[in-house]
Amino acid sequence: MTFHGGPDGGPEPRHDFSSNANALGPNPVLLAAIRRADLSRYPDPNYGALREVLAAHHRVPAESVVPGSGASELIHRLVRVRAGAVLALGPTFGEYAHAARAAGVGYREARSREAFLRGLENAALAFLAQPNNPTGELFEAGFVQEAARRASRYGAWLVFDLAYAPLADVYVPVPEGAFRLFAPNKAHGLTGVRAGYLIAPSENLAARLTRAAPSWVIGAAEVAFLCAQAGVGARNWLQGTLPVLFAWRRRLAGLLRERGYAVQEGAANFIMARLGEDAAAFLRARGLRVRPLADKGLPDWARLSAQPPEALAALAAALKEH
Repeated sequence: MTFHGGPDGGPEPRHDFSSNANALGPNPVLLAAIRRADLSRYPDPNYGALREVLAAHHRVPAESVVPGSGASELIHRLVRVRAGAVLALGPTFGEYAHAARAAGVGYREARSREAFLRGLENAALAFLAQPNNPTGELFEAGFVQEAARRASRYGAWLVFDLAYAPLADVYVPVPEGAFRLFAPNKAHGLTGVRAGYLIAPSENLAARLTRAAPSWVIGAAEVAFLCAQAGVGARNWLQGTLPVLFAWRRRLAGLLRERGYAVQEGAANFIMARLGEDAAAFLRARGLRVRPLADKGLPDWARLSAQPPEALAALAAALKEH
């Protein structure tokens, strides 16, 4: 099992910095849409109306849209269908490696942009999180364009994981001709709704991925969620939360820097901080949960998401004891 932020089997924390979900959620527009869904019936097994809504939102053909049970399920499906070596630019989301192991294919995590570009020659499938998780780094247009050019030359499927793009404070460049993976539940504070979708660069590739899904891969509640998140009301709510989230992120980074901790602040609603190897356990014992990054080769570091002032005050008080 890949380790994520969120539940860890212990008691619920007073304040959870480990999950990157929008701390101002859940989005009330989407909650209302989910509650209106008819859960007594199967959804359309072909998700025709849902695909039309998402296609109109992104201005793509409906046949290129592939619904799925969250980003993780779609990552695993991509790896199974492509059936070849997987490449990622690390440190990054652990589900890419987990999917490769589950499928019995090779996995390589490049540790520089140059190594990632070179690695595309031998990759069947490559992932770039944009912005990246856990670093928050946003890759500029020149690099992503070059990655797309090389992937096309070598026949690699290049997937841009855009789970945190709606929570970024700058424009997120994504080149034409690549797969685009969306997981809007984080941005809307509804991670308990397991729904995402993929936009494939061709209808043929989308059809291959659709055929690899189980029947009714998402239910009626998830269909309602995905349709409504593309609407104006849901998007307006999200846009209204961003200035607050960015202010909370800046305060979080400033607090940690004032106390002498190294901080990496990126484009999304979370940061990385060098708190020390024992910090996650120390804070957990005091009712605060952060995401330790030892599994990513960063034993001194943790990821923390933007949280309300009361959570920040609790973190400051706990760190005085550390």
